[in-house]
Amino acid sequence: MYLCHVNTGWLMKKHIFLMALALLMGVSAAHAQKKFSVYGVGFYNLENLFDTCHDAGKSDYEYLPDGTNRWTGLKYTNKLRNMSKVLAEMGTDKLPGVGCAAIGVSEVENAKCLEDLCNQAPLKARNFQFVHVEGPDHRGVDCGLVYNPKLFQVRDVKLVPYIYILPEDSARATRGFLTVSGTMAGEHVTIVVNHLPSRGALSFYREEGGRQLRLLKDSLIKEDPNVKLLIMGDMNDDPQDKSMAEALGAKRKMKDVEAPDGLWNPWWDILASGTGTLQYQGAWNLFDQIIVSHSLLDQQGTKDYSTLKLWNYHIFRRDYLFQKEGKFKGNTLRTHAGGAWLNGYSDHLPTVVYLIKEQK
Repeated sequence: MYLCHVNTGWLMKKHIFLMALALLMGVSAAHAQKKFSVYGVGFYNLENLFDTCHDAGKSDYEYLPDGTNRWTGLKYTNKLRNMSKVLAEMGTDKLPGVGCAAIGVSEVENAKCLEDLCNQAPLKARNFQFVHVEGPDHRGVDCGLVYNPKLFQVRDVKLVPYIYILPEDSARATRGFLTVSGTMAGEHVTIVVNHLPSRGALSFYREEGGRQLRLLKDSLIKEDPNVKLLIMGDMNDDPQDKSMAEALGAKRKMKDVEAPDGLWNPWWDILASGTGTLQYQGAWNLFDQIIVSHSLLDQQGTKDYSTLKLWNYHIFRRDYLFQKEGKFKGNTLRTHAGGAWLNGYSDHLPTVVYLIKEQK
């Protein structure tokens, strides 16, 4: 967020925010007069954002008016409203009134769904735009990116396919790696949004996804060694699992990340502390990760923010995202559960990282 863009009514609040930010970062009094821009980048699994129409060639029948979920226009409209509420509030913990510059999303049926989503009042007020490339997933769910064009300008978009390497899998298809290159704070930032194969598949397929993400990462850094890279998505694995820790090679400790192409996974220790983004049989998992490149790290603690650096990160939590009563009290409030429409949000919680840069 370019803090200098806020209106004059925010000048005093802006000054207080910048001073507090400087103190939080532990800079000296001499540096406290510096001004910083902060940008939120998030990820959210929207849990089956389907419209009410059949997409040819896709198995979307449960999300039709006569399907098992009785997916009507009313339900779709409520789903859009609920999703836009969360997306608009993501990032406001650190950036009140502004929110995220860009948010990767998964489990979106098509471009029309993203168009309808961005037309919801909270996102339309910020002129949110979207990126989508139709993928081959048999259910029809894709990844996408919604973004504020004042804060992130898209340069290039491509969908890198997930490739099944075993002959017996040749007829299968799943989500690819949506790769969006753009400009943030005057710098080259690339965001890769993905949704690895579900836990209904063997770990091998997610490990293969991690290996393919690693190759993609290597090619992006080779093309531009200074690119600020964020790899995000529903990994269907935790940070310590082989797909993330070994195949992708995302490190637990920042000090272990090697230049120029190493990756850091800040969510490893958060899961170890006992919280996550989704629950299974009462235990937390943290599948929804945003992994950052070496170029975004201040490994030496110099607080040199002359270029974009990772400043903070957290799981986005609001009371309304959780069930308040009943057998599943404390679980995430889903759209459907046990065959009943709950008019909820998602089985996943969002994650957000914050990037910082000194203003010149």
